[in-house]
Amino acid sequence: MKNDHIILGSSFRDPSGFMFREKNTLYRQINRSYKENYSLLKNSGLYDELTENGLLIEHIEIETSCGDSECYKHIKPAAVPFISYPYEWTFSQLKDAALATLEIQKIAMKHGMTLKDASAFNIQFIEGKPLLIDTLSFEKYEKKKPWVAYRQFCQHFLAPLALMSCKDIRLIQLFRVFIDGIPLDLASSLLPKSTYANISLFMHIHAHAKTQKRFASKQINRRTSHLSEHAMQGLISSLINAIKKLHWKKTNTEWDKYYSFTNYSDSAFKKKKKIIEEFIDVLPKTPALVWDLGGNTGLFSRIASNKEINTISFDIDYLAVEKNYREMREKKEKHILPLFLDLTNPSTNLGWAHQERESLEKRGPADLIMALALIHHLSISNNVPIGMIASYFSLLCKYLIVEFIPKDDSNVQKLLSTRKDIFIKYNQKNFEKSFNEYFDITSSQNIEGSKRVLYLMISRHIHE
Repeated sequence: MKNDHIILGSSFRDPSGFMFREKNTLYRQINRSYKENYSLLKNSGLYDELTENGLLIEHIEIETSCGDSECYKHIKPAAVPFISYPYEWTFSQLKDAALATLEIQKIAMKHGMTLKDASAFNIQFIEGKPLLIDTLSFEKYEKKKPWVAYRQFCQHFLAPLALMSCKDIRLIQLFRVFIDGIPLDLASSLLPKSTYANISLFMHIHAHAKTQKRFASKQINRRTSHLSEHAMQGLISSLINAIKKLHWKKTNTEWDKYYSFTNYSDSAFKKKKKIIEEFIDVLPKTPALVWDLGGNTGLFSRIASNKEINTISFDIDYLAVEKNYREMREKKEKHILPLFLDLTNPSTNLGWAHQERESLEKRGPADLIMALALIHHLSISNNVPIGMIASYFSLLCKYLIVEFIPKDDSNVQKLLSTRKDIFIKYNQKNFEKSFNEYFDITSSQNIEGSKRVLYLMISRHIHE
């Protein structure tokens, strides 16, 4: 392995090793300081049990000369189609990730190990299930020692889930500010006073926050801190029960029943699906990754995912994303991942030197983007000029399936009913002209029974 590899910006905190990219392939270096723990992970049977149960990412060891005095070994983890972050998840995704983390901890203890990290960012959704992607998160379990990852688990999982359940679903966005987890004193102050009567939330958030504050200026000697194995198991069980009892009290939103109230006839709806499928089929190469922007509950996203194409179904509506995820989970679908996205304020580069968490653009480009019944919302609801939409999309994808909906469509008229029509450039001619500056329009088809038009385009930016 050569030394010209690129170390990932998110991989500098752990002295046990780091991730690096070489020729578009990801590898992980394991440092000599982690040799004993890595050997225990492999020889204890923990790695085998976790990977067999779909809880830990698989890897292969690479025979190579490290060229680094600290290096013990290089491994190549299985590929992750798309890296997502907790602030892009909905309630059930974070809840499933939390329960997976606790299940991993339970299994680790059986094999004489424990999680030293319990970060939500270490969990990814692959083939519909949450699994741990940080192979170096384990260390030897020393009996009577407290769980070193307890505070991190509460900040990354329990606190945000409690806030989403008991206060407001949108508070998951605090992760964009507090990437090391939501501070427990902040969570405690935001939660309703009624949560003090909840024994689990009182103990793990309110009392935990007060304990942190009390000892903030004092040095705790971890060597003399004790927690028996039985007590450790009790702590994990308590956290599992606390997580399981949290539920999102859903309310109806503008878009969660979107497909029940469209202005399509049945024939037009079927025609739209048929055109999209034909557009995907005529691409020179089957896409490896599709982004459906404004995917709602994933009806059209599944045209791609049912072809076994990895599809990210983005939407701004939390309930729509939640419904999409629950359907994915119920049907055990492996090729669709529902995520939250406000396209007018997309995920940006965050963390140290703006490199720990990548922006939406940096995680692209997608092979194909679908933007169906979306342009009028961006242009009219959010005042984004069509030319700027076209320019941004050209950076995000190689191919684009986009729908134009004219002003006389009832859905556009609904948007204009509460505001002055200042959108003189919102018309099909200007739409085509604007997109043609950044894309080659390879095909366009009218949707039968409507004035809507579907286009297939190729980005000149990516193509070059």
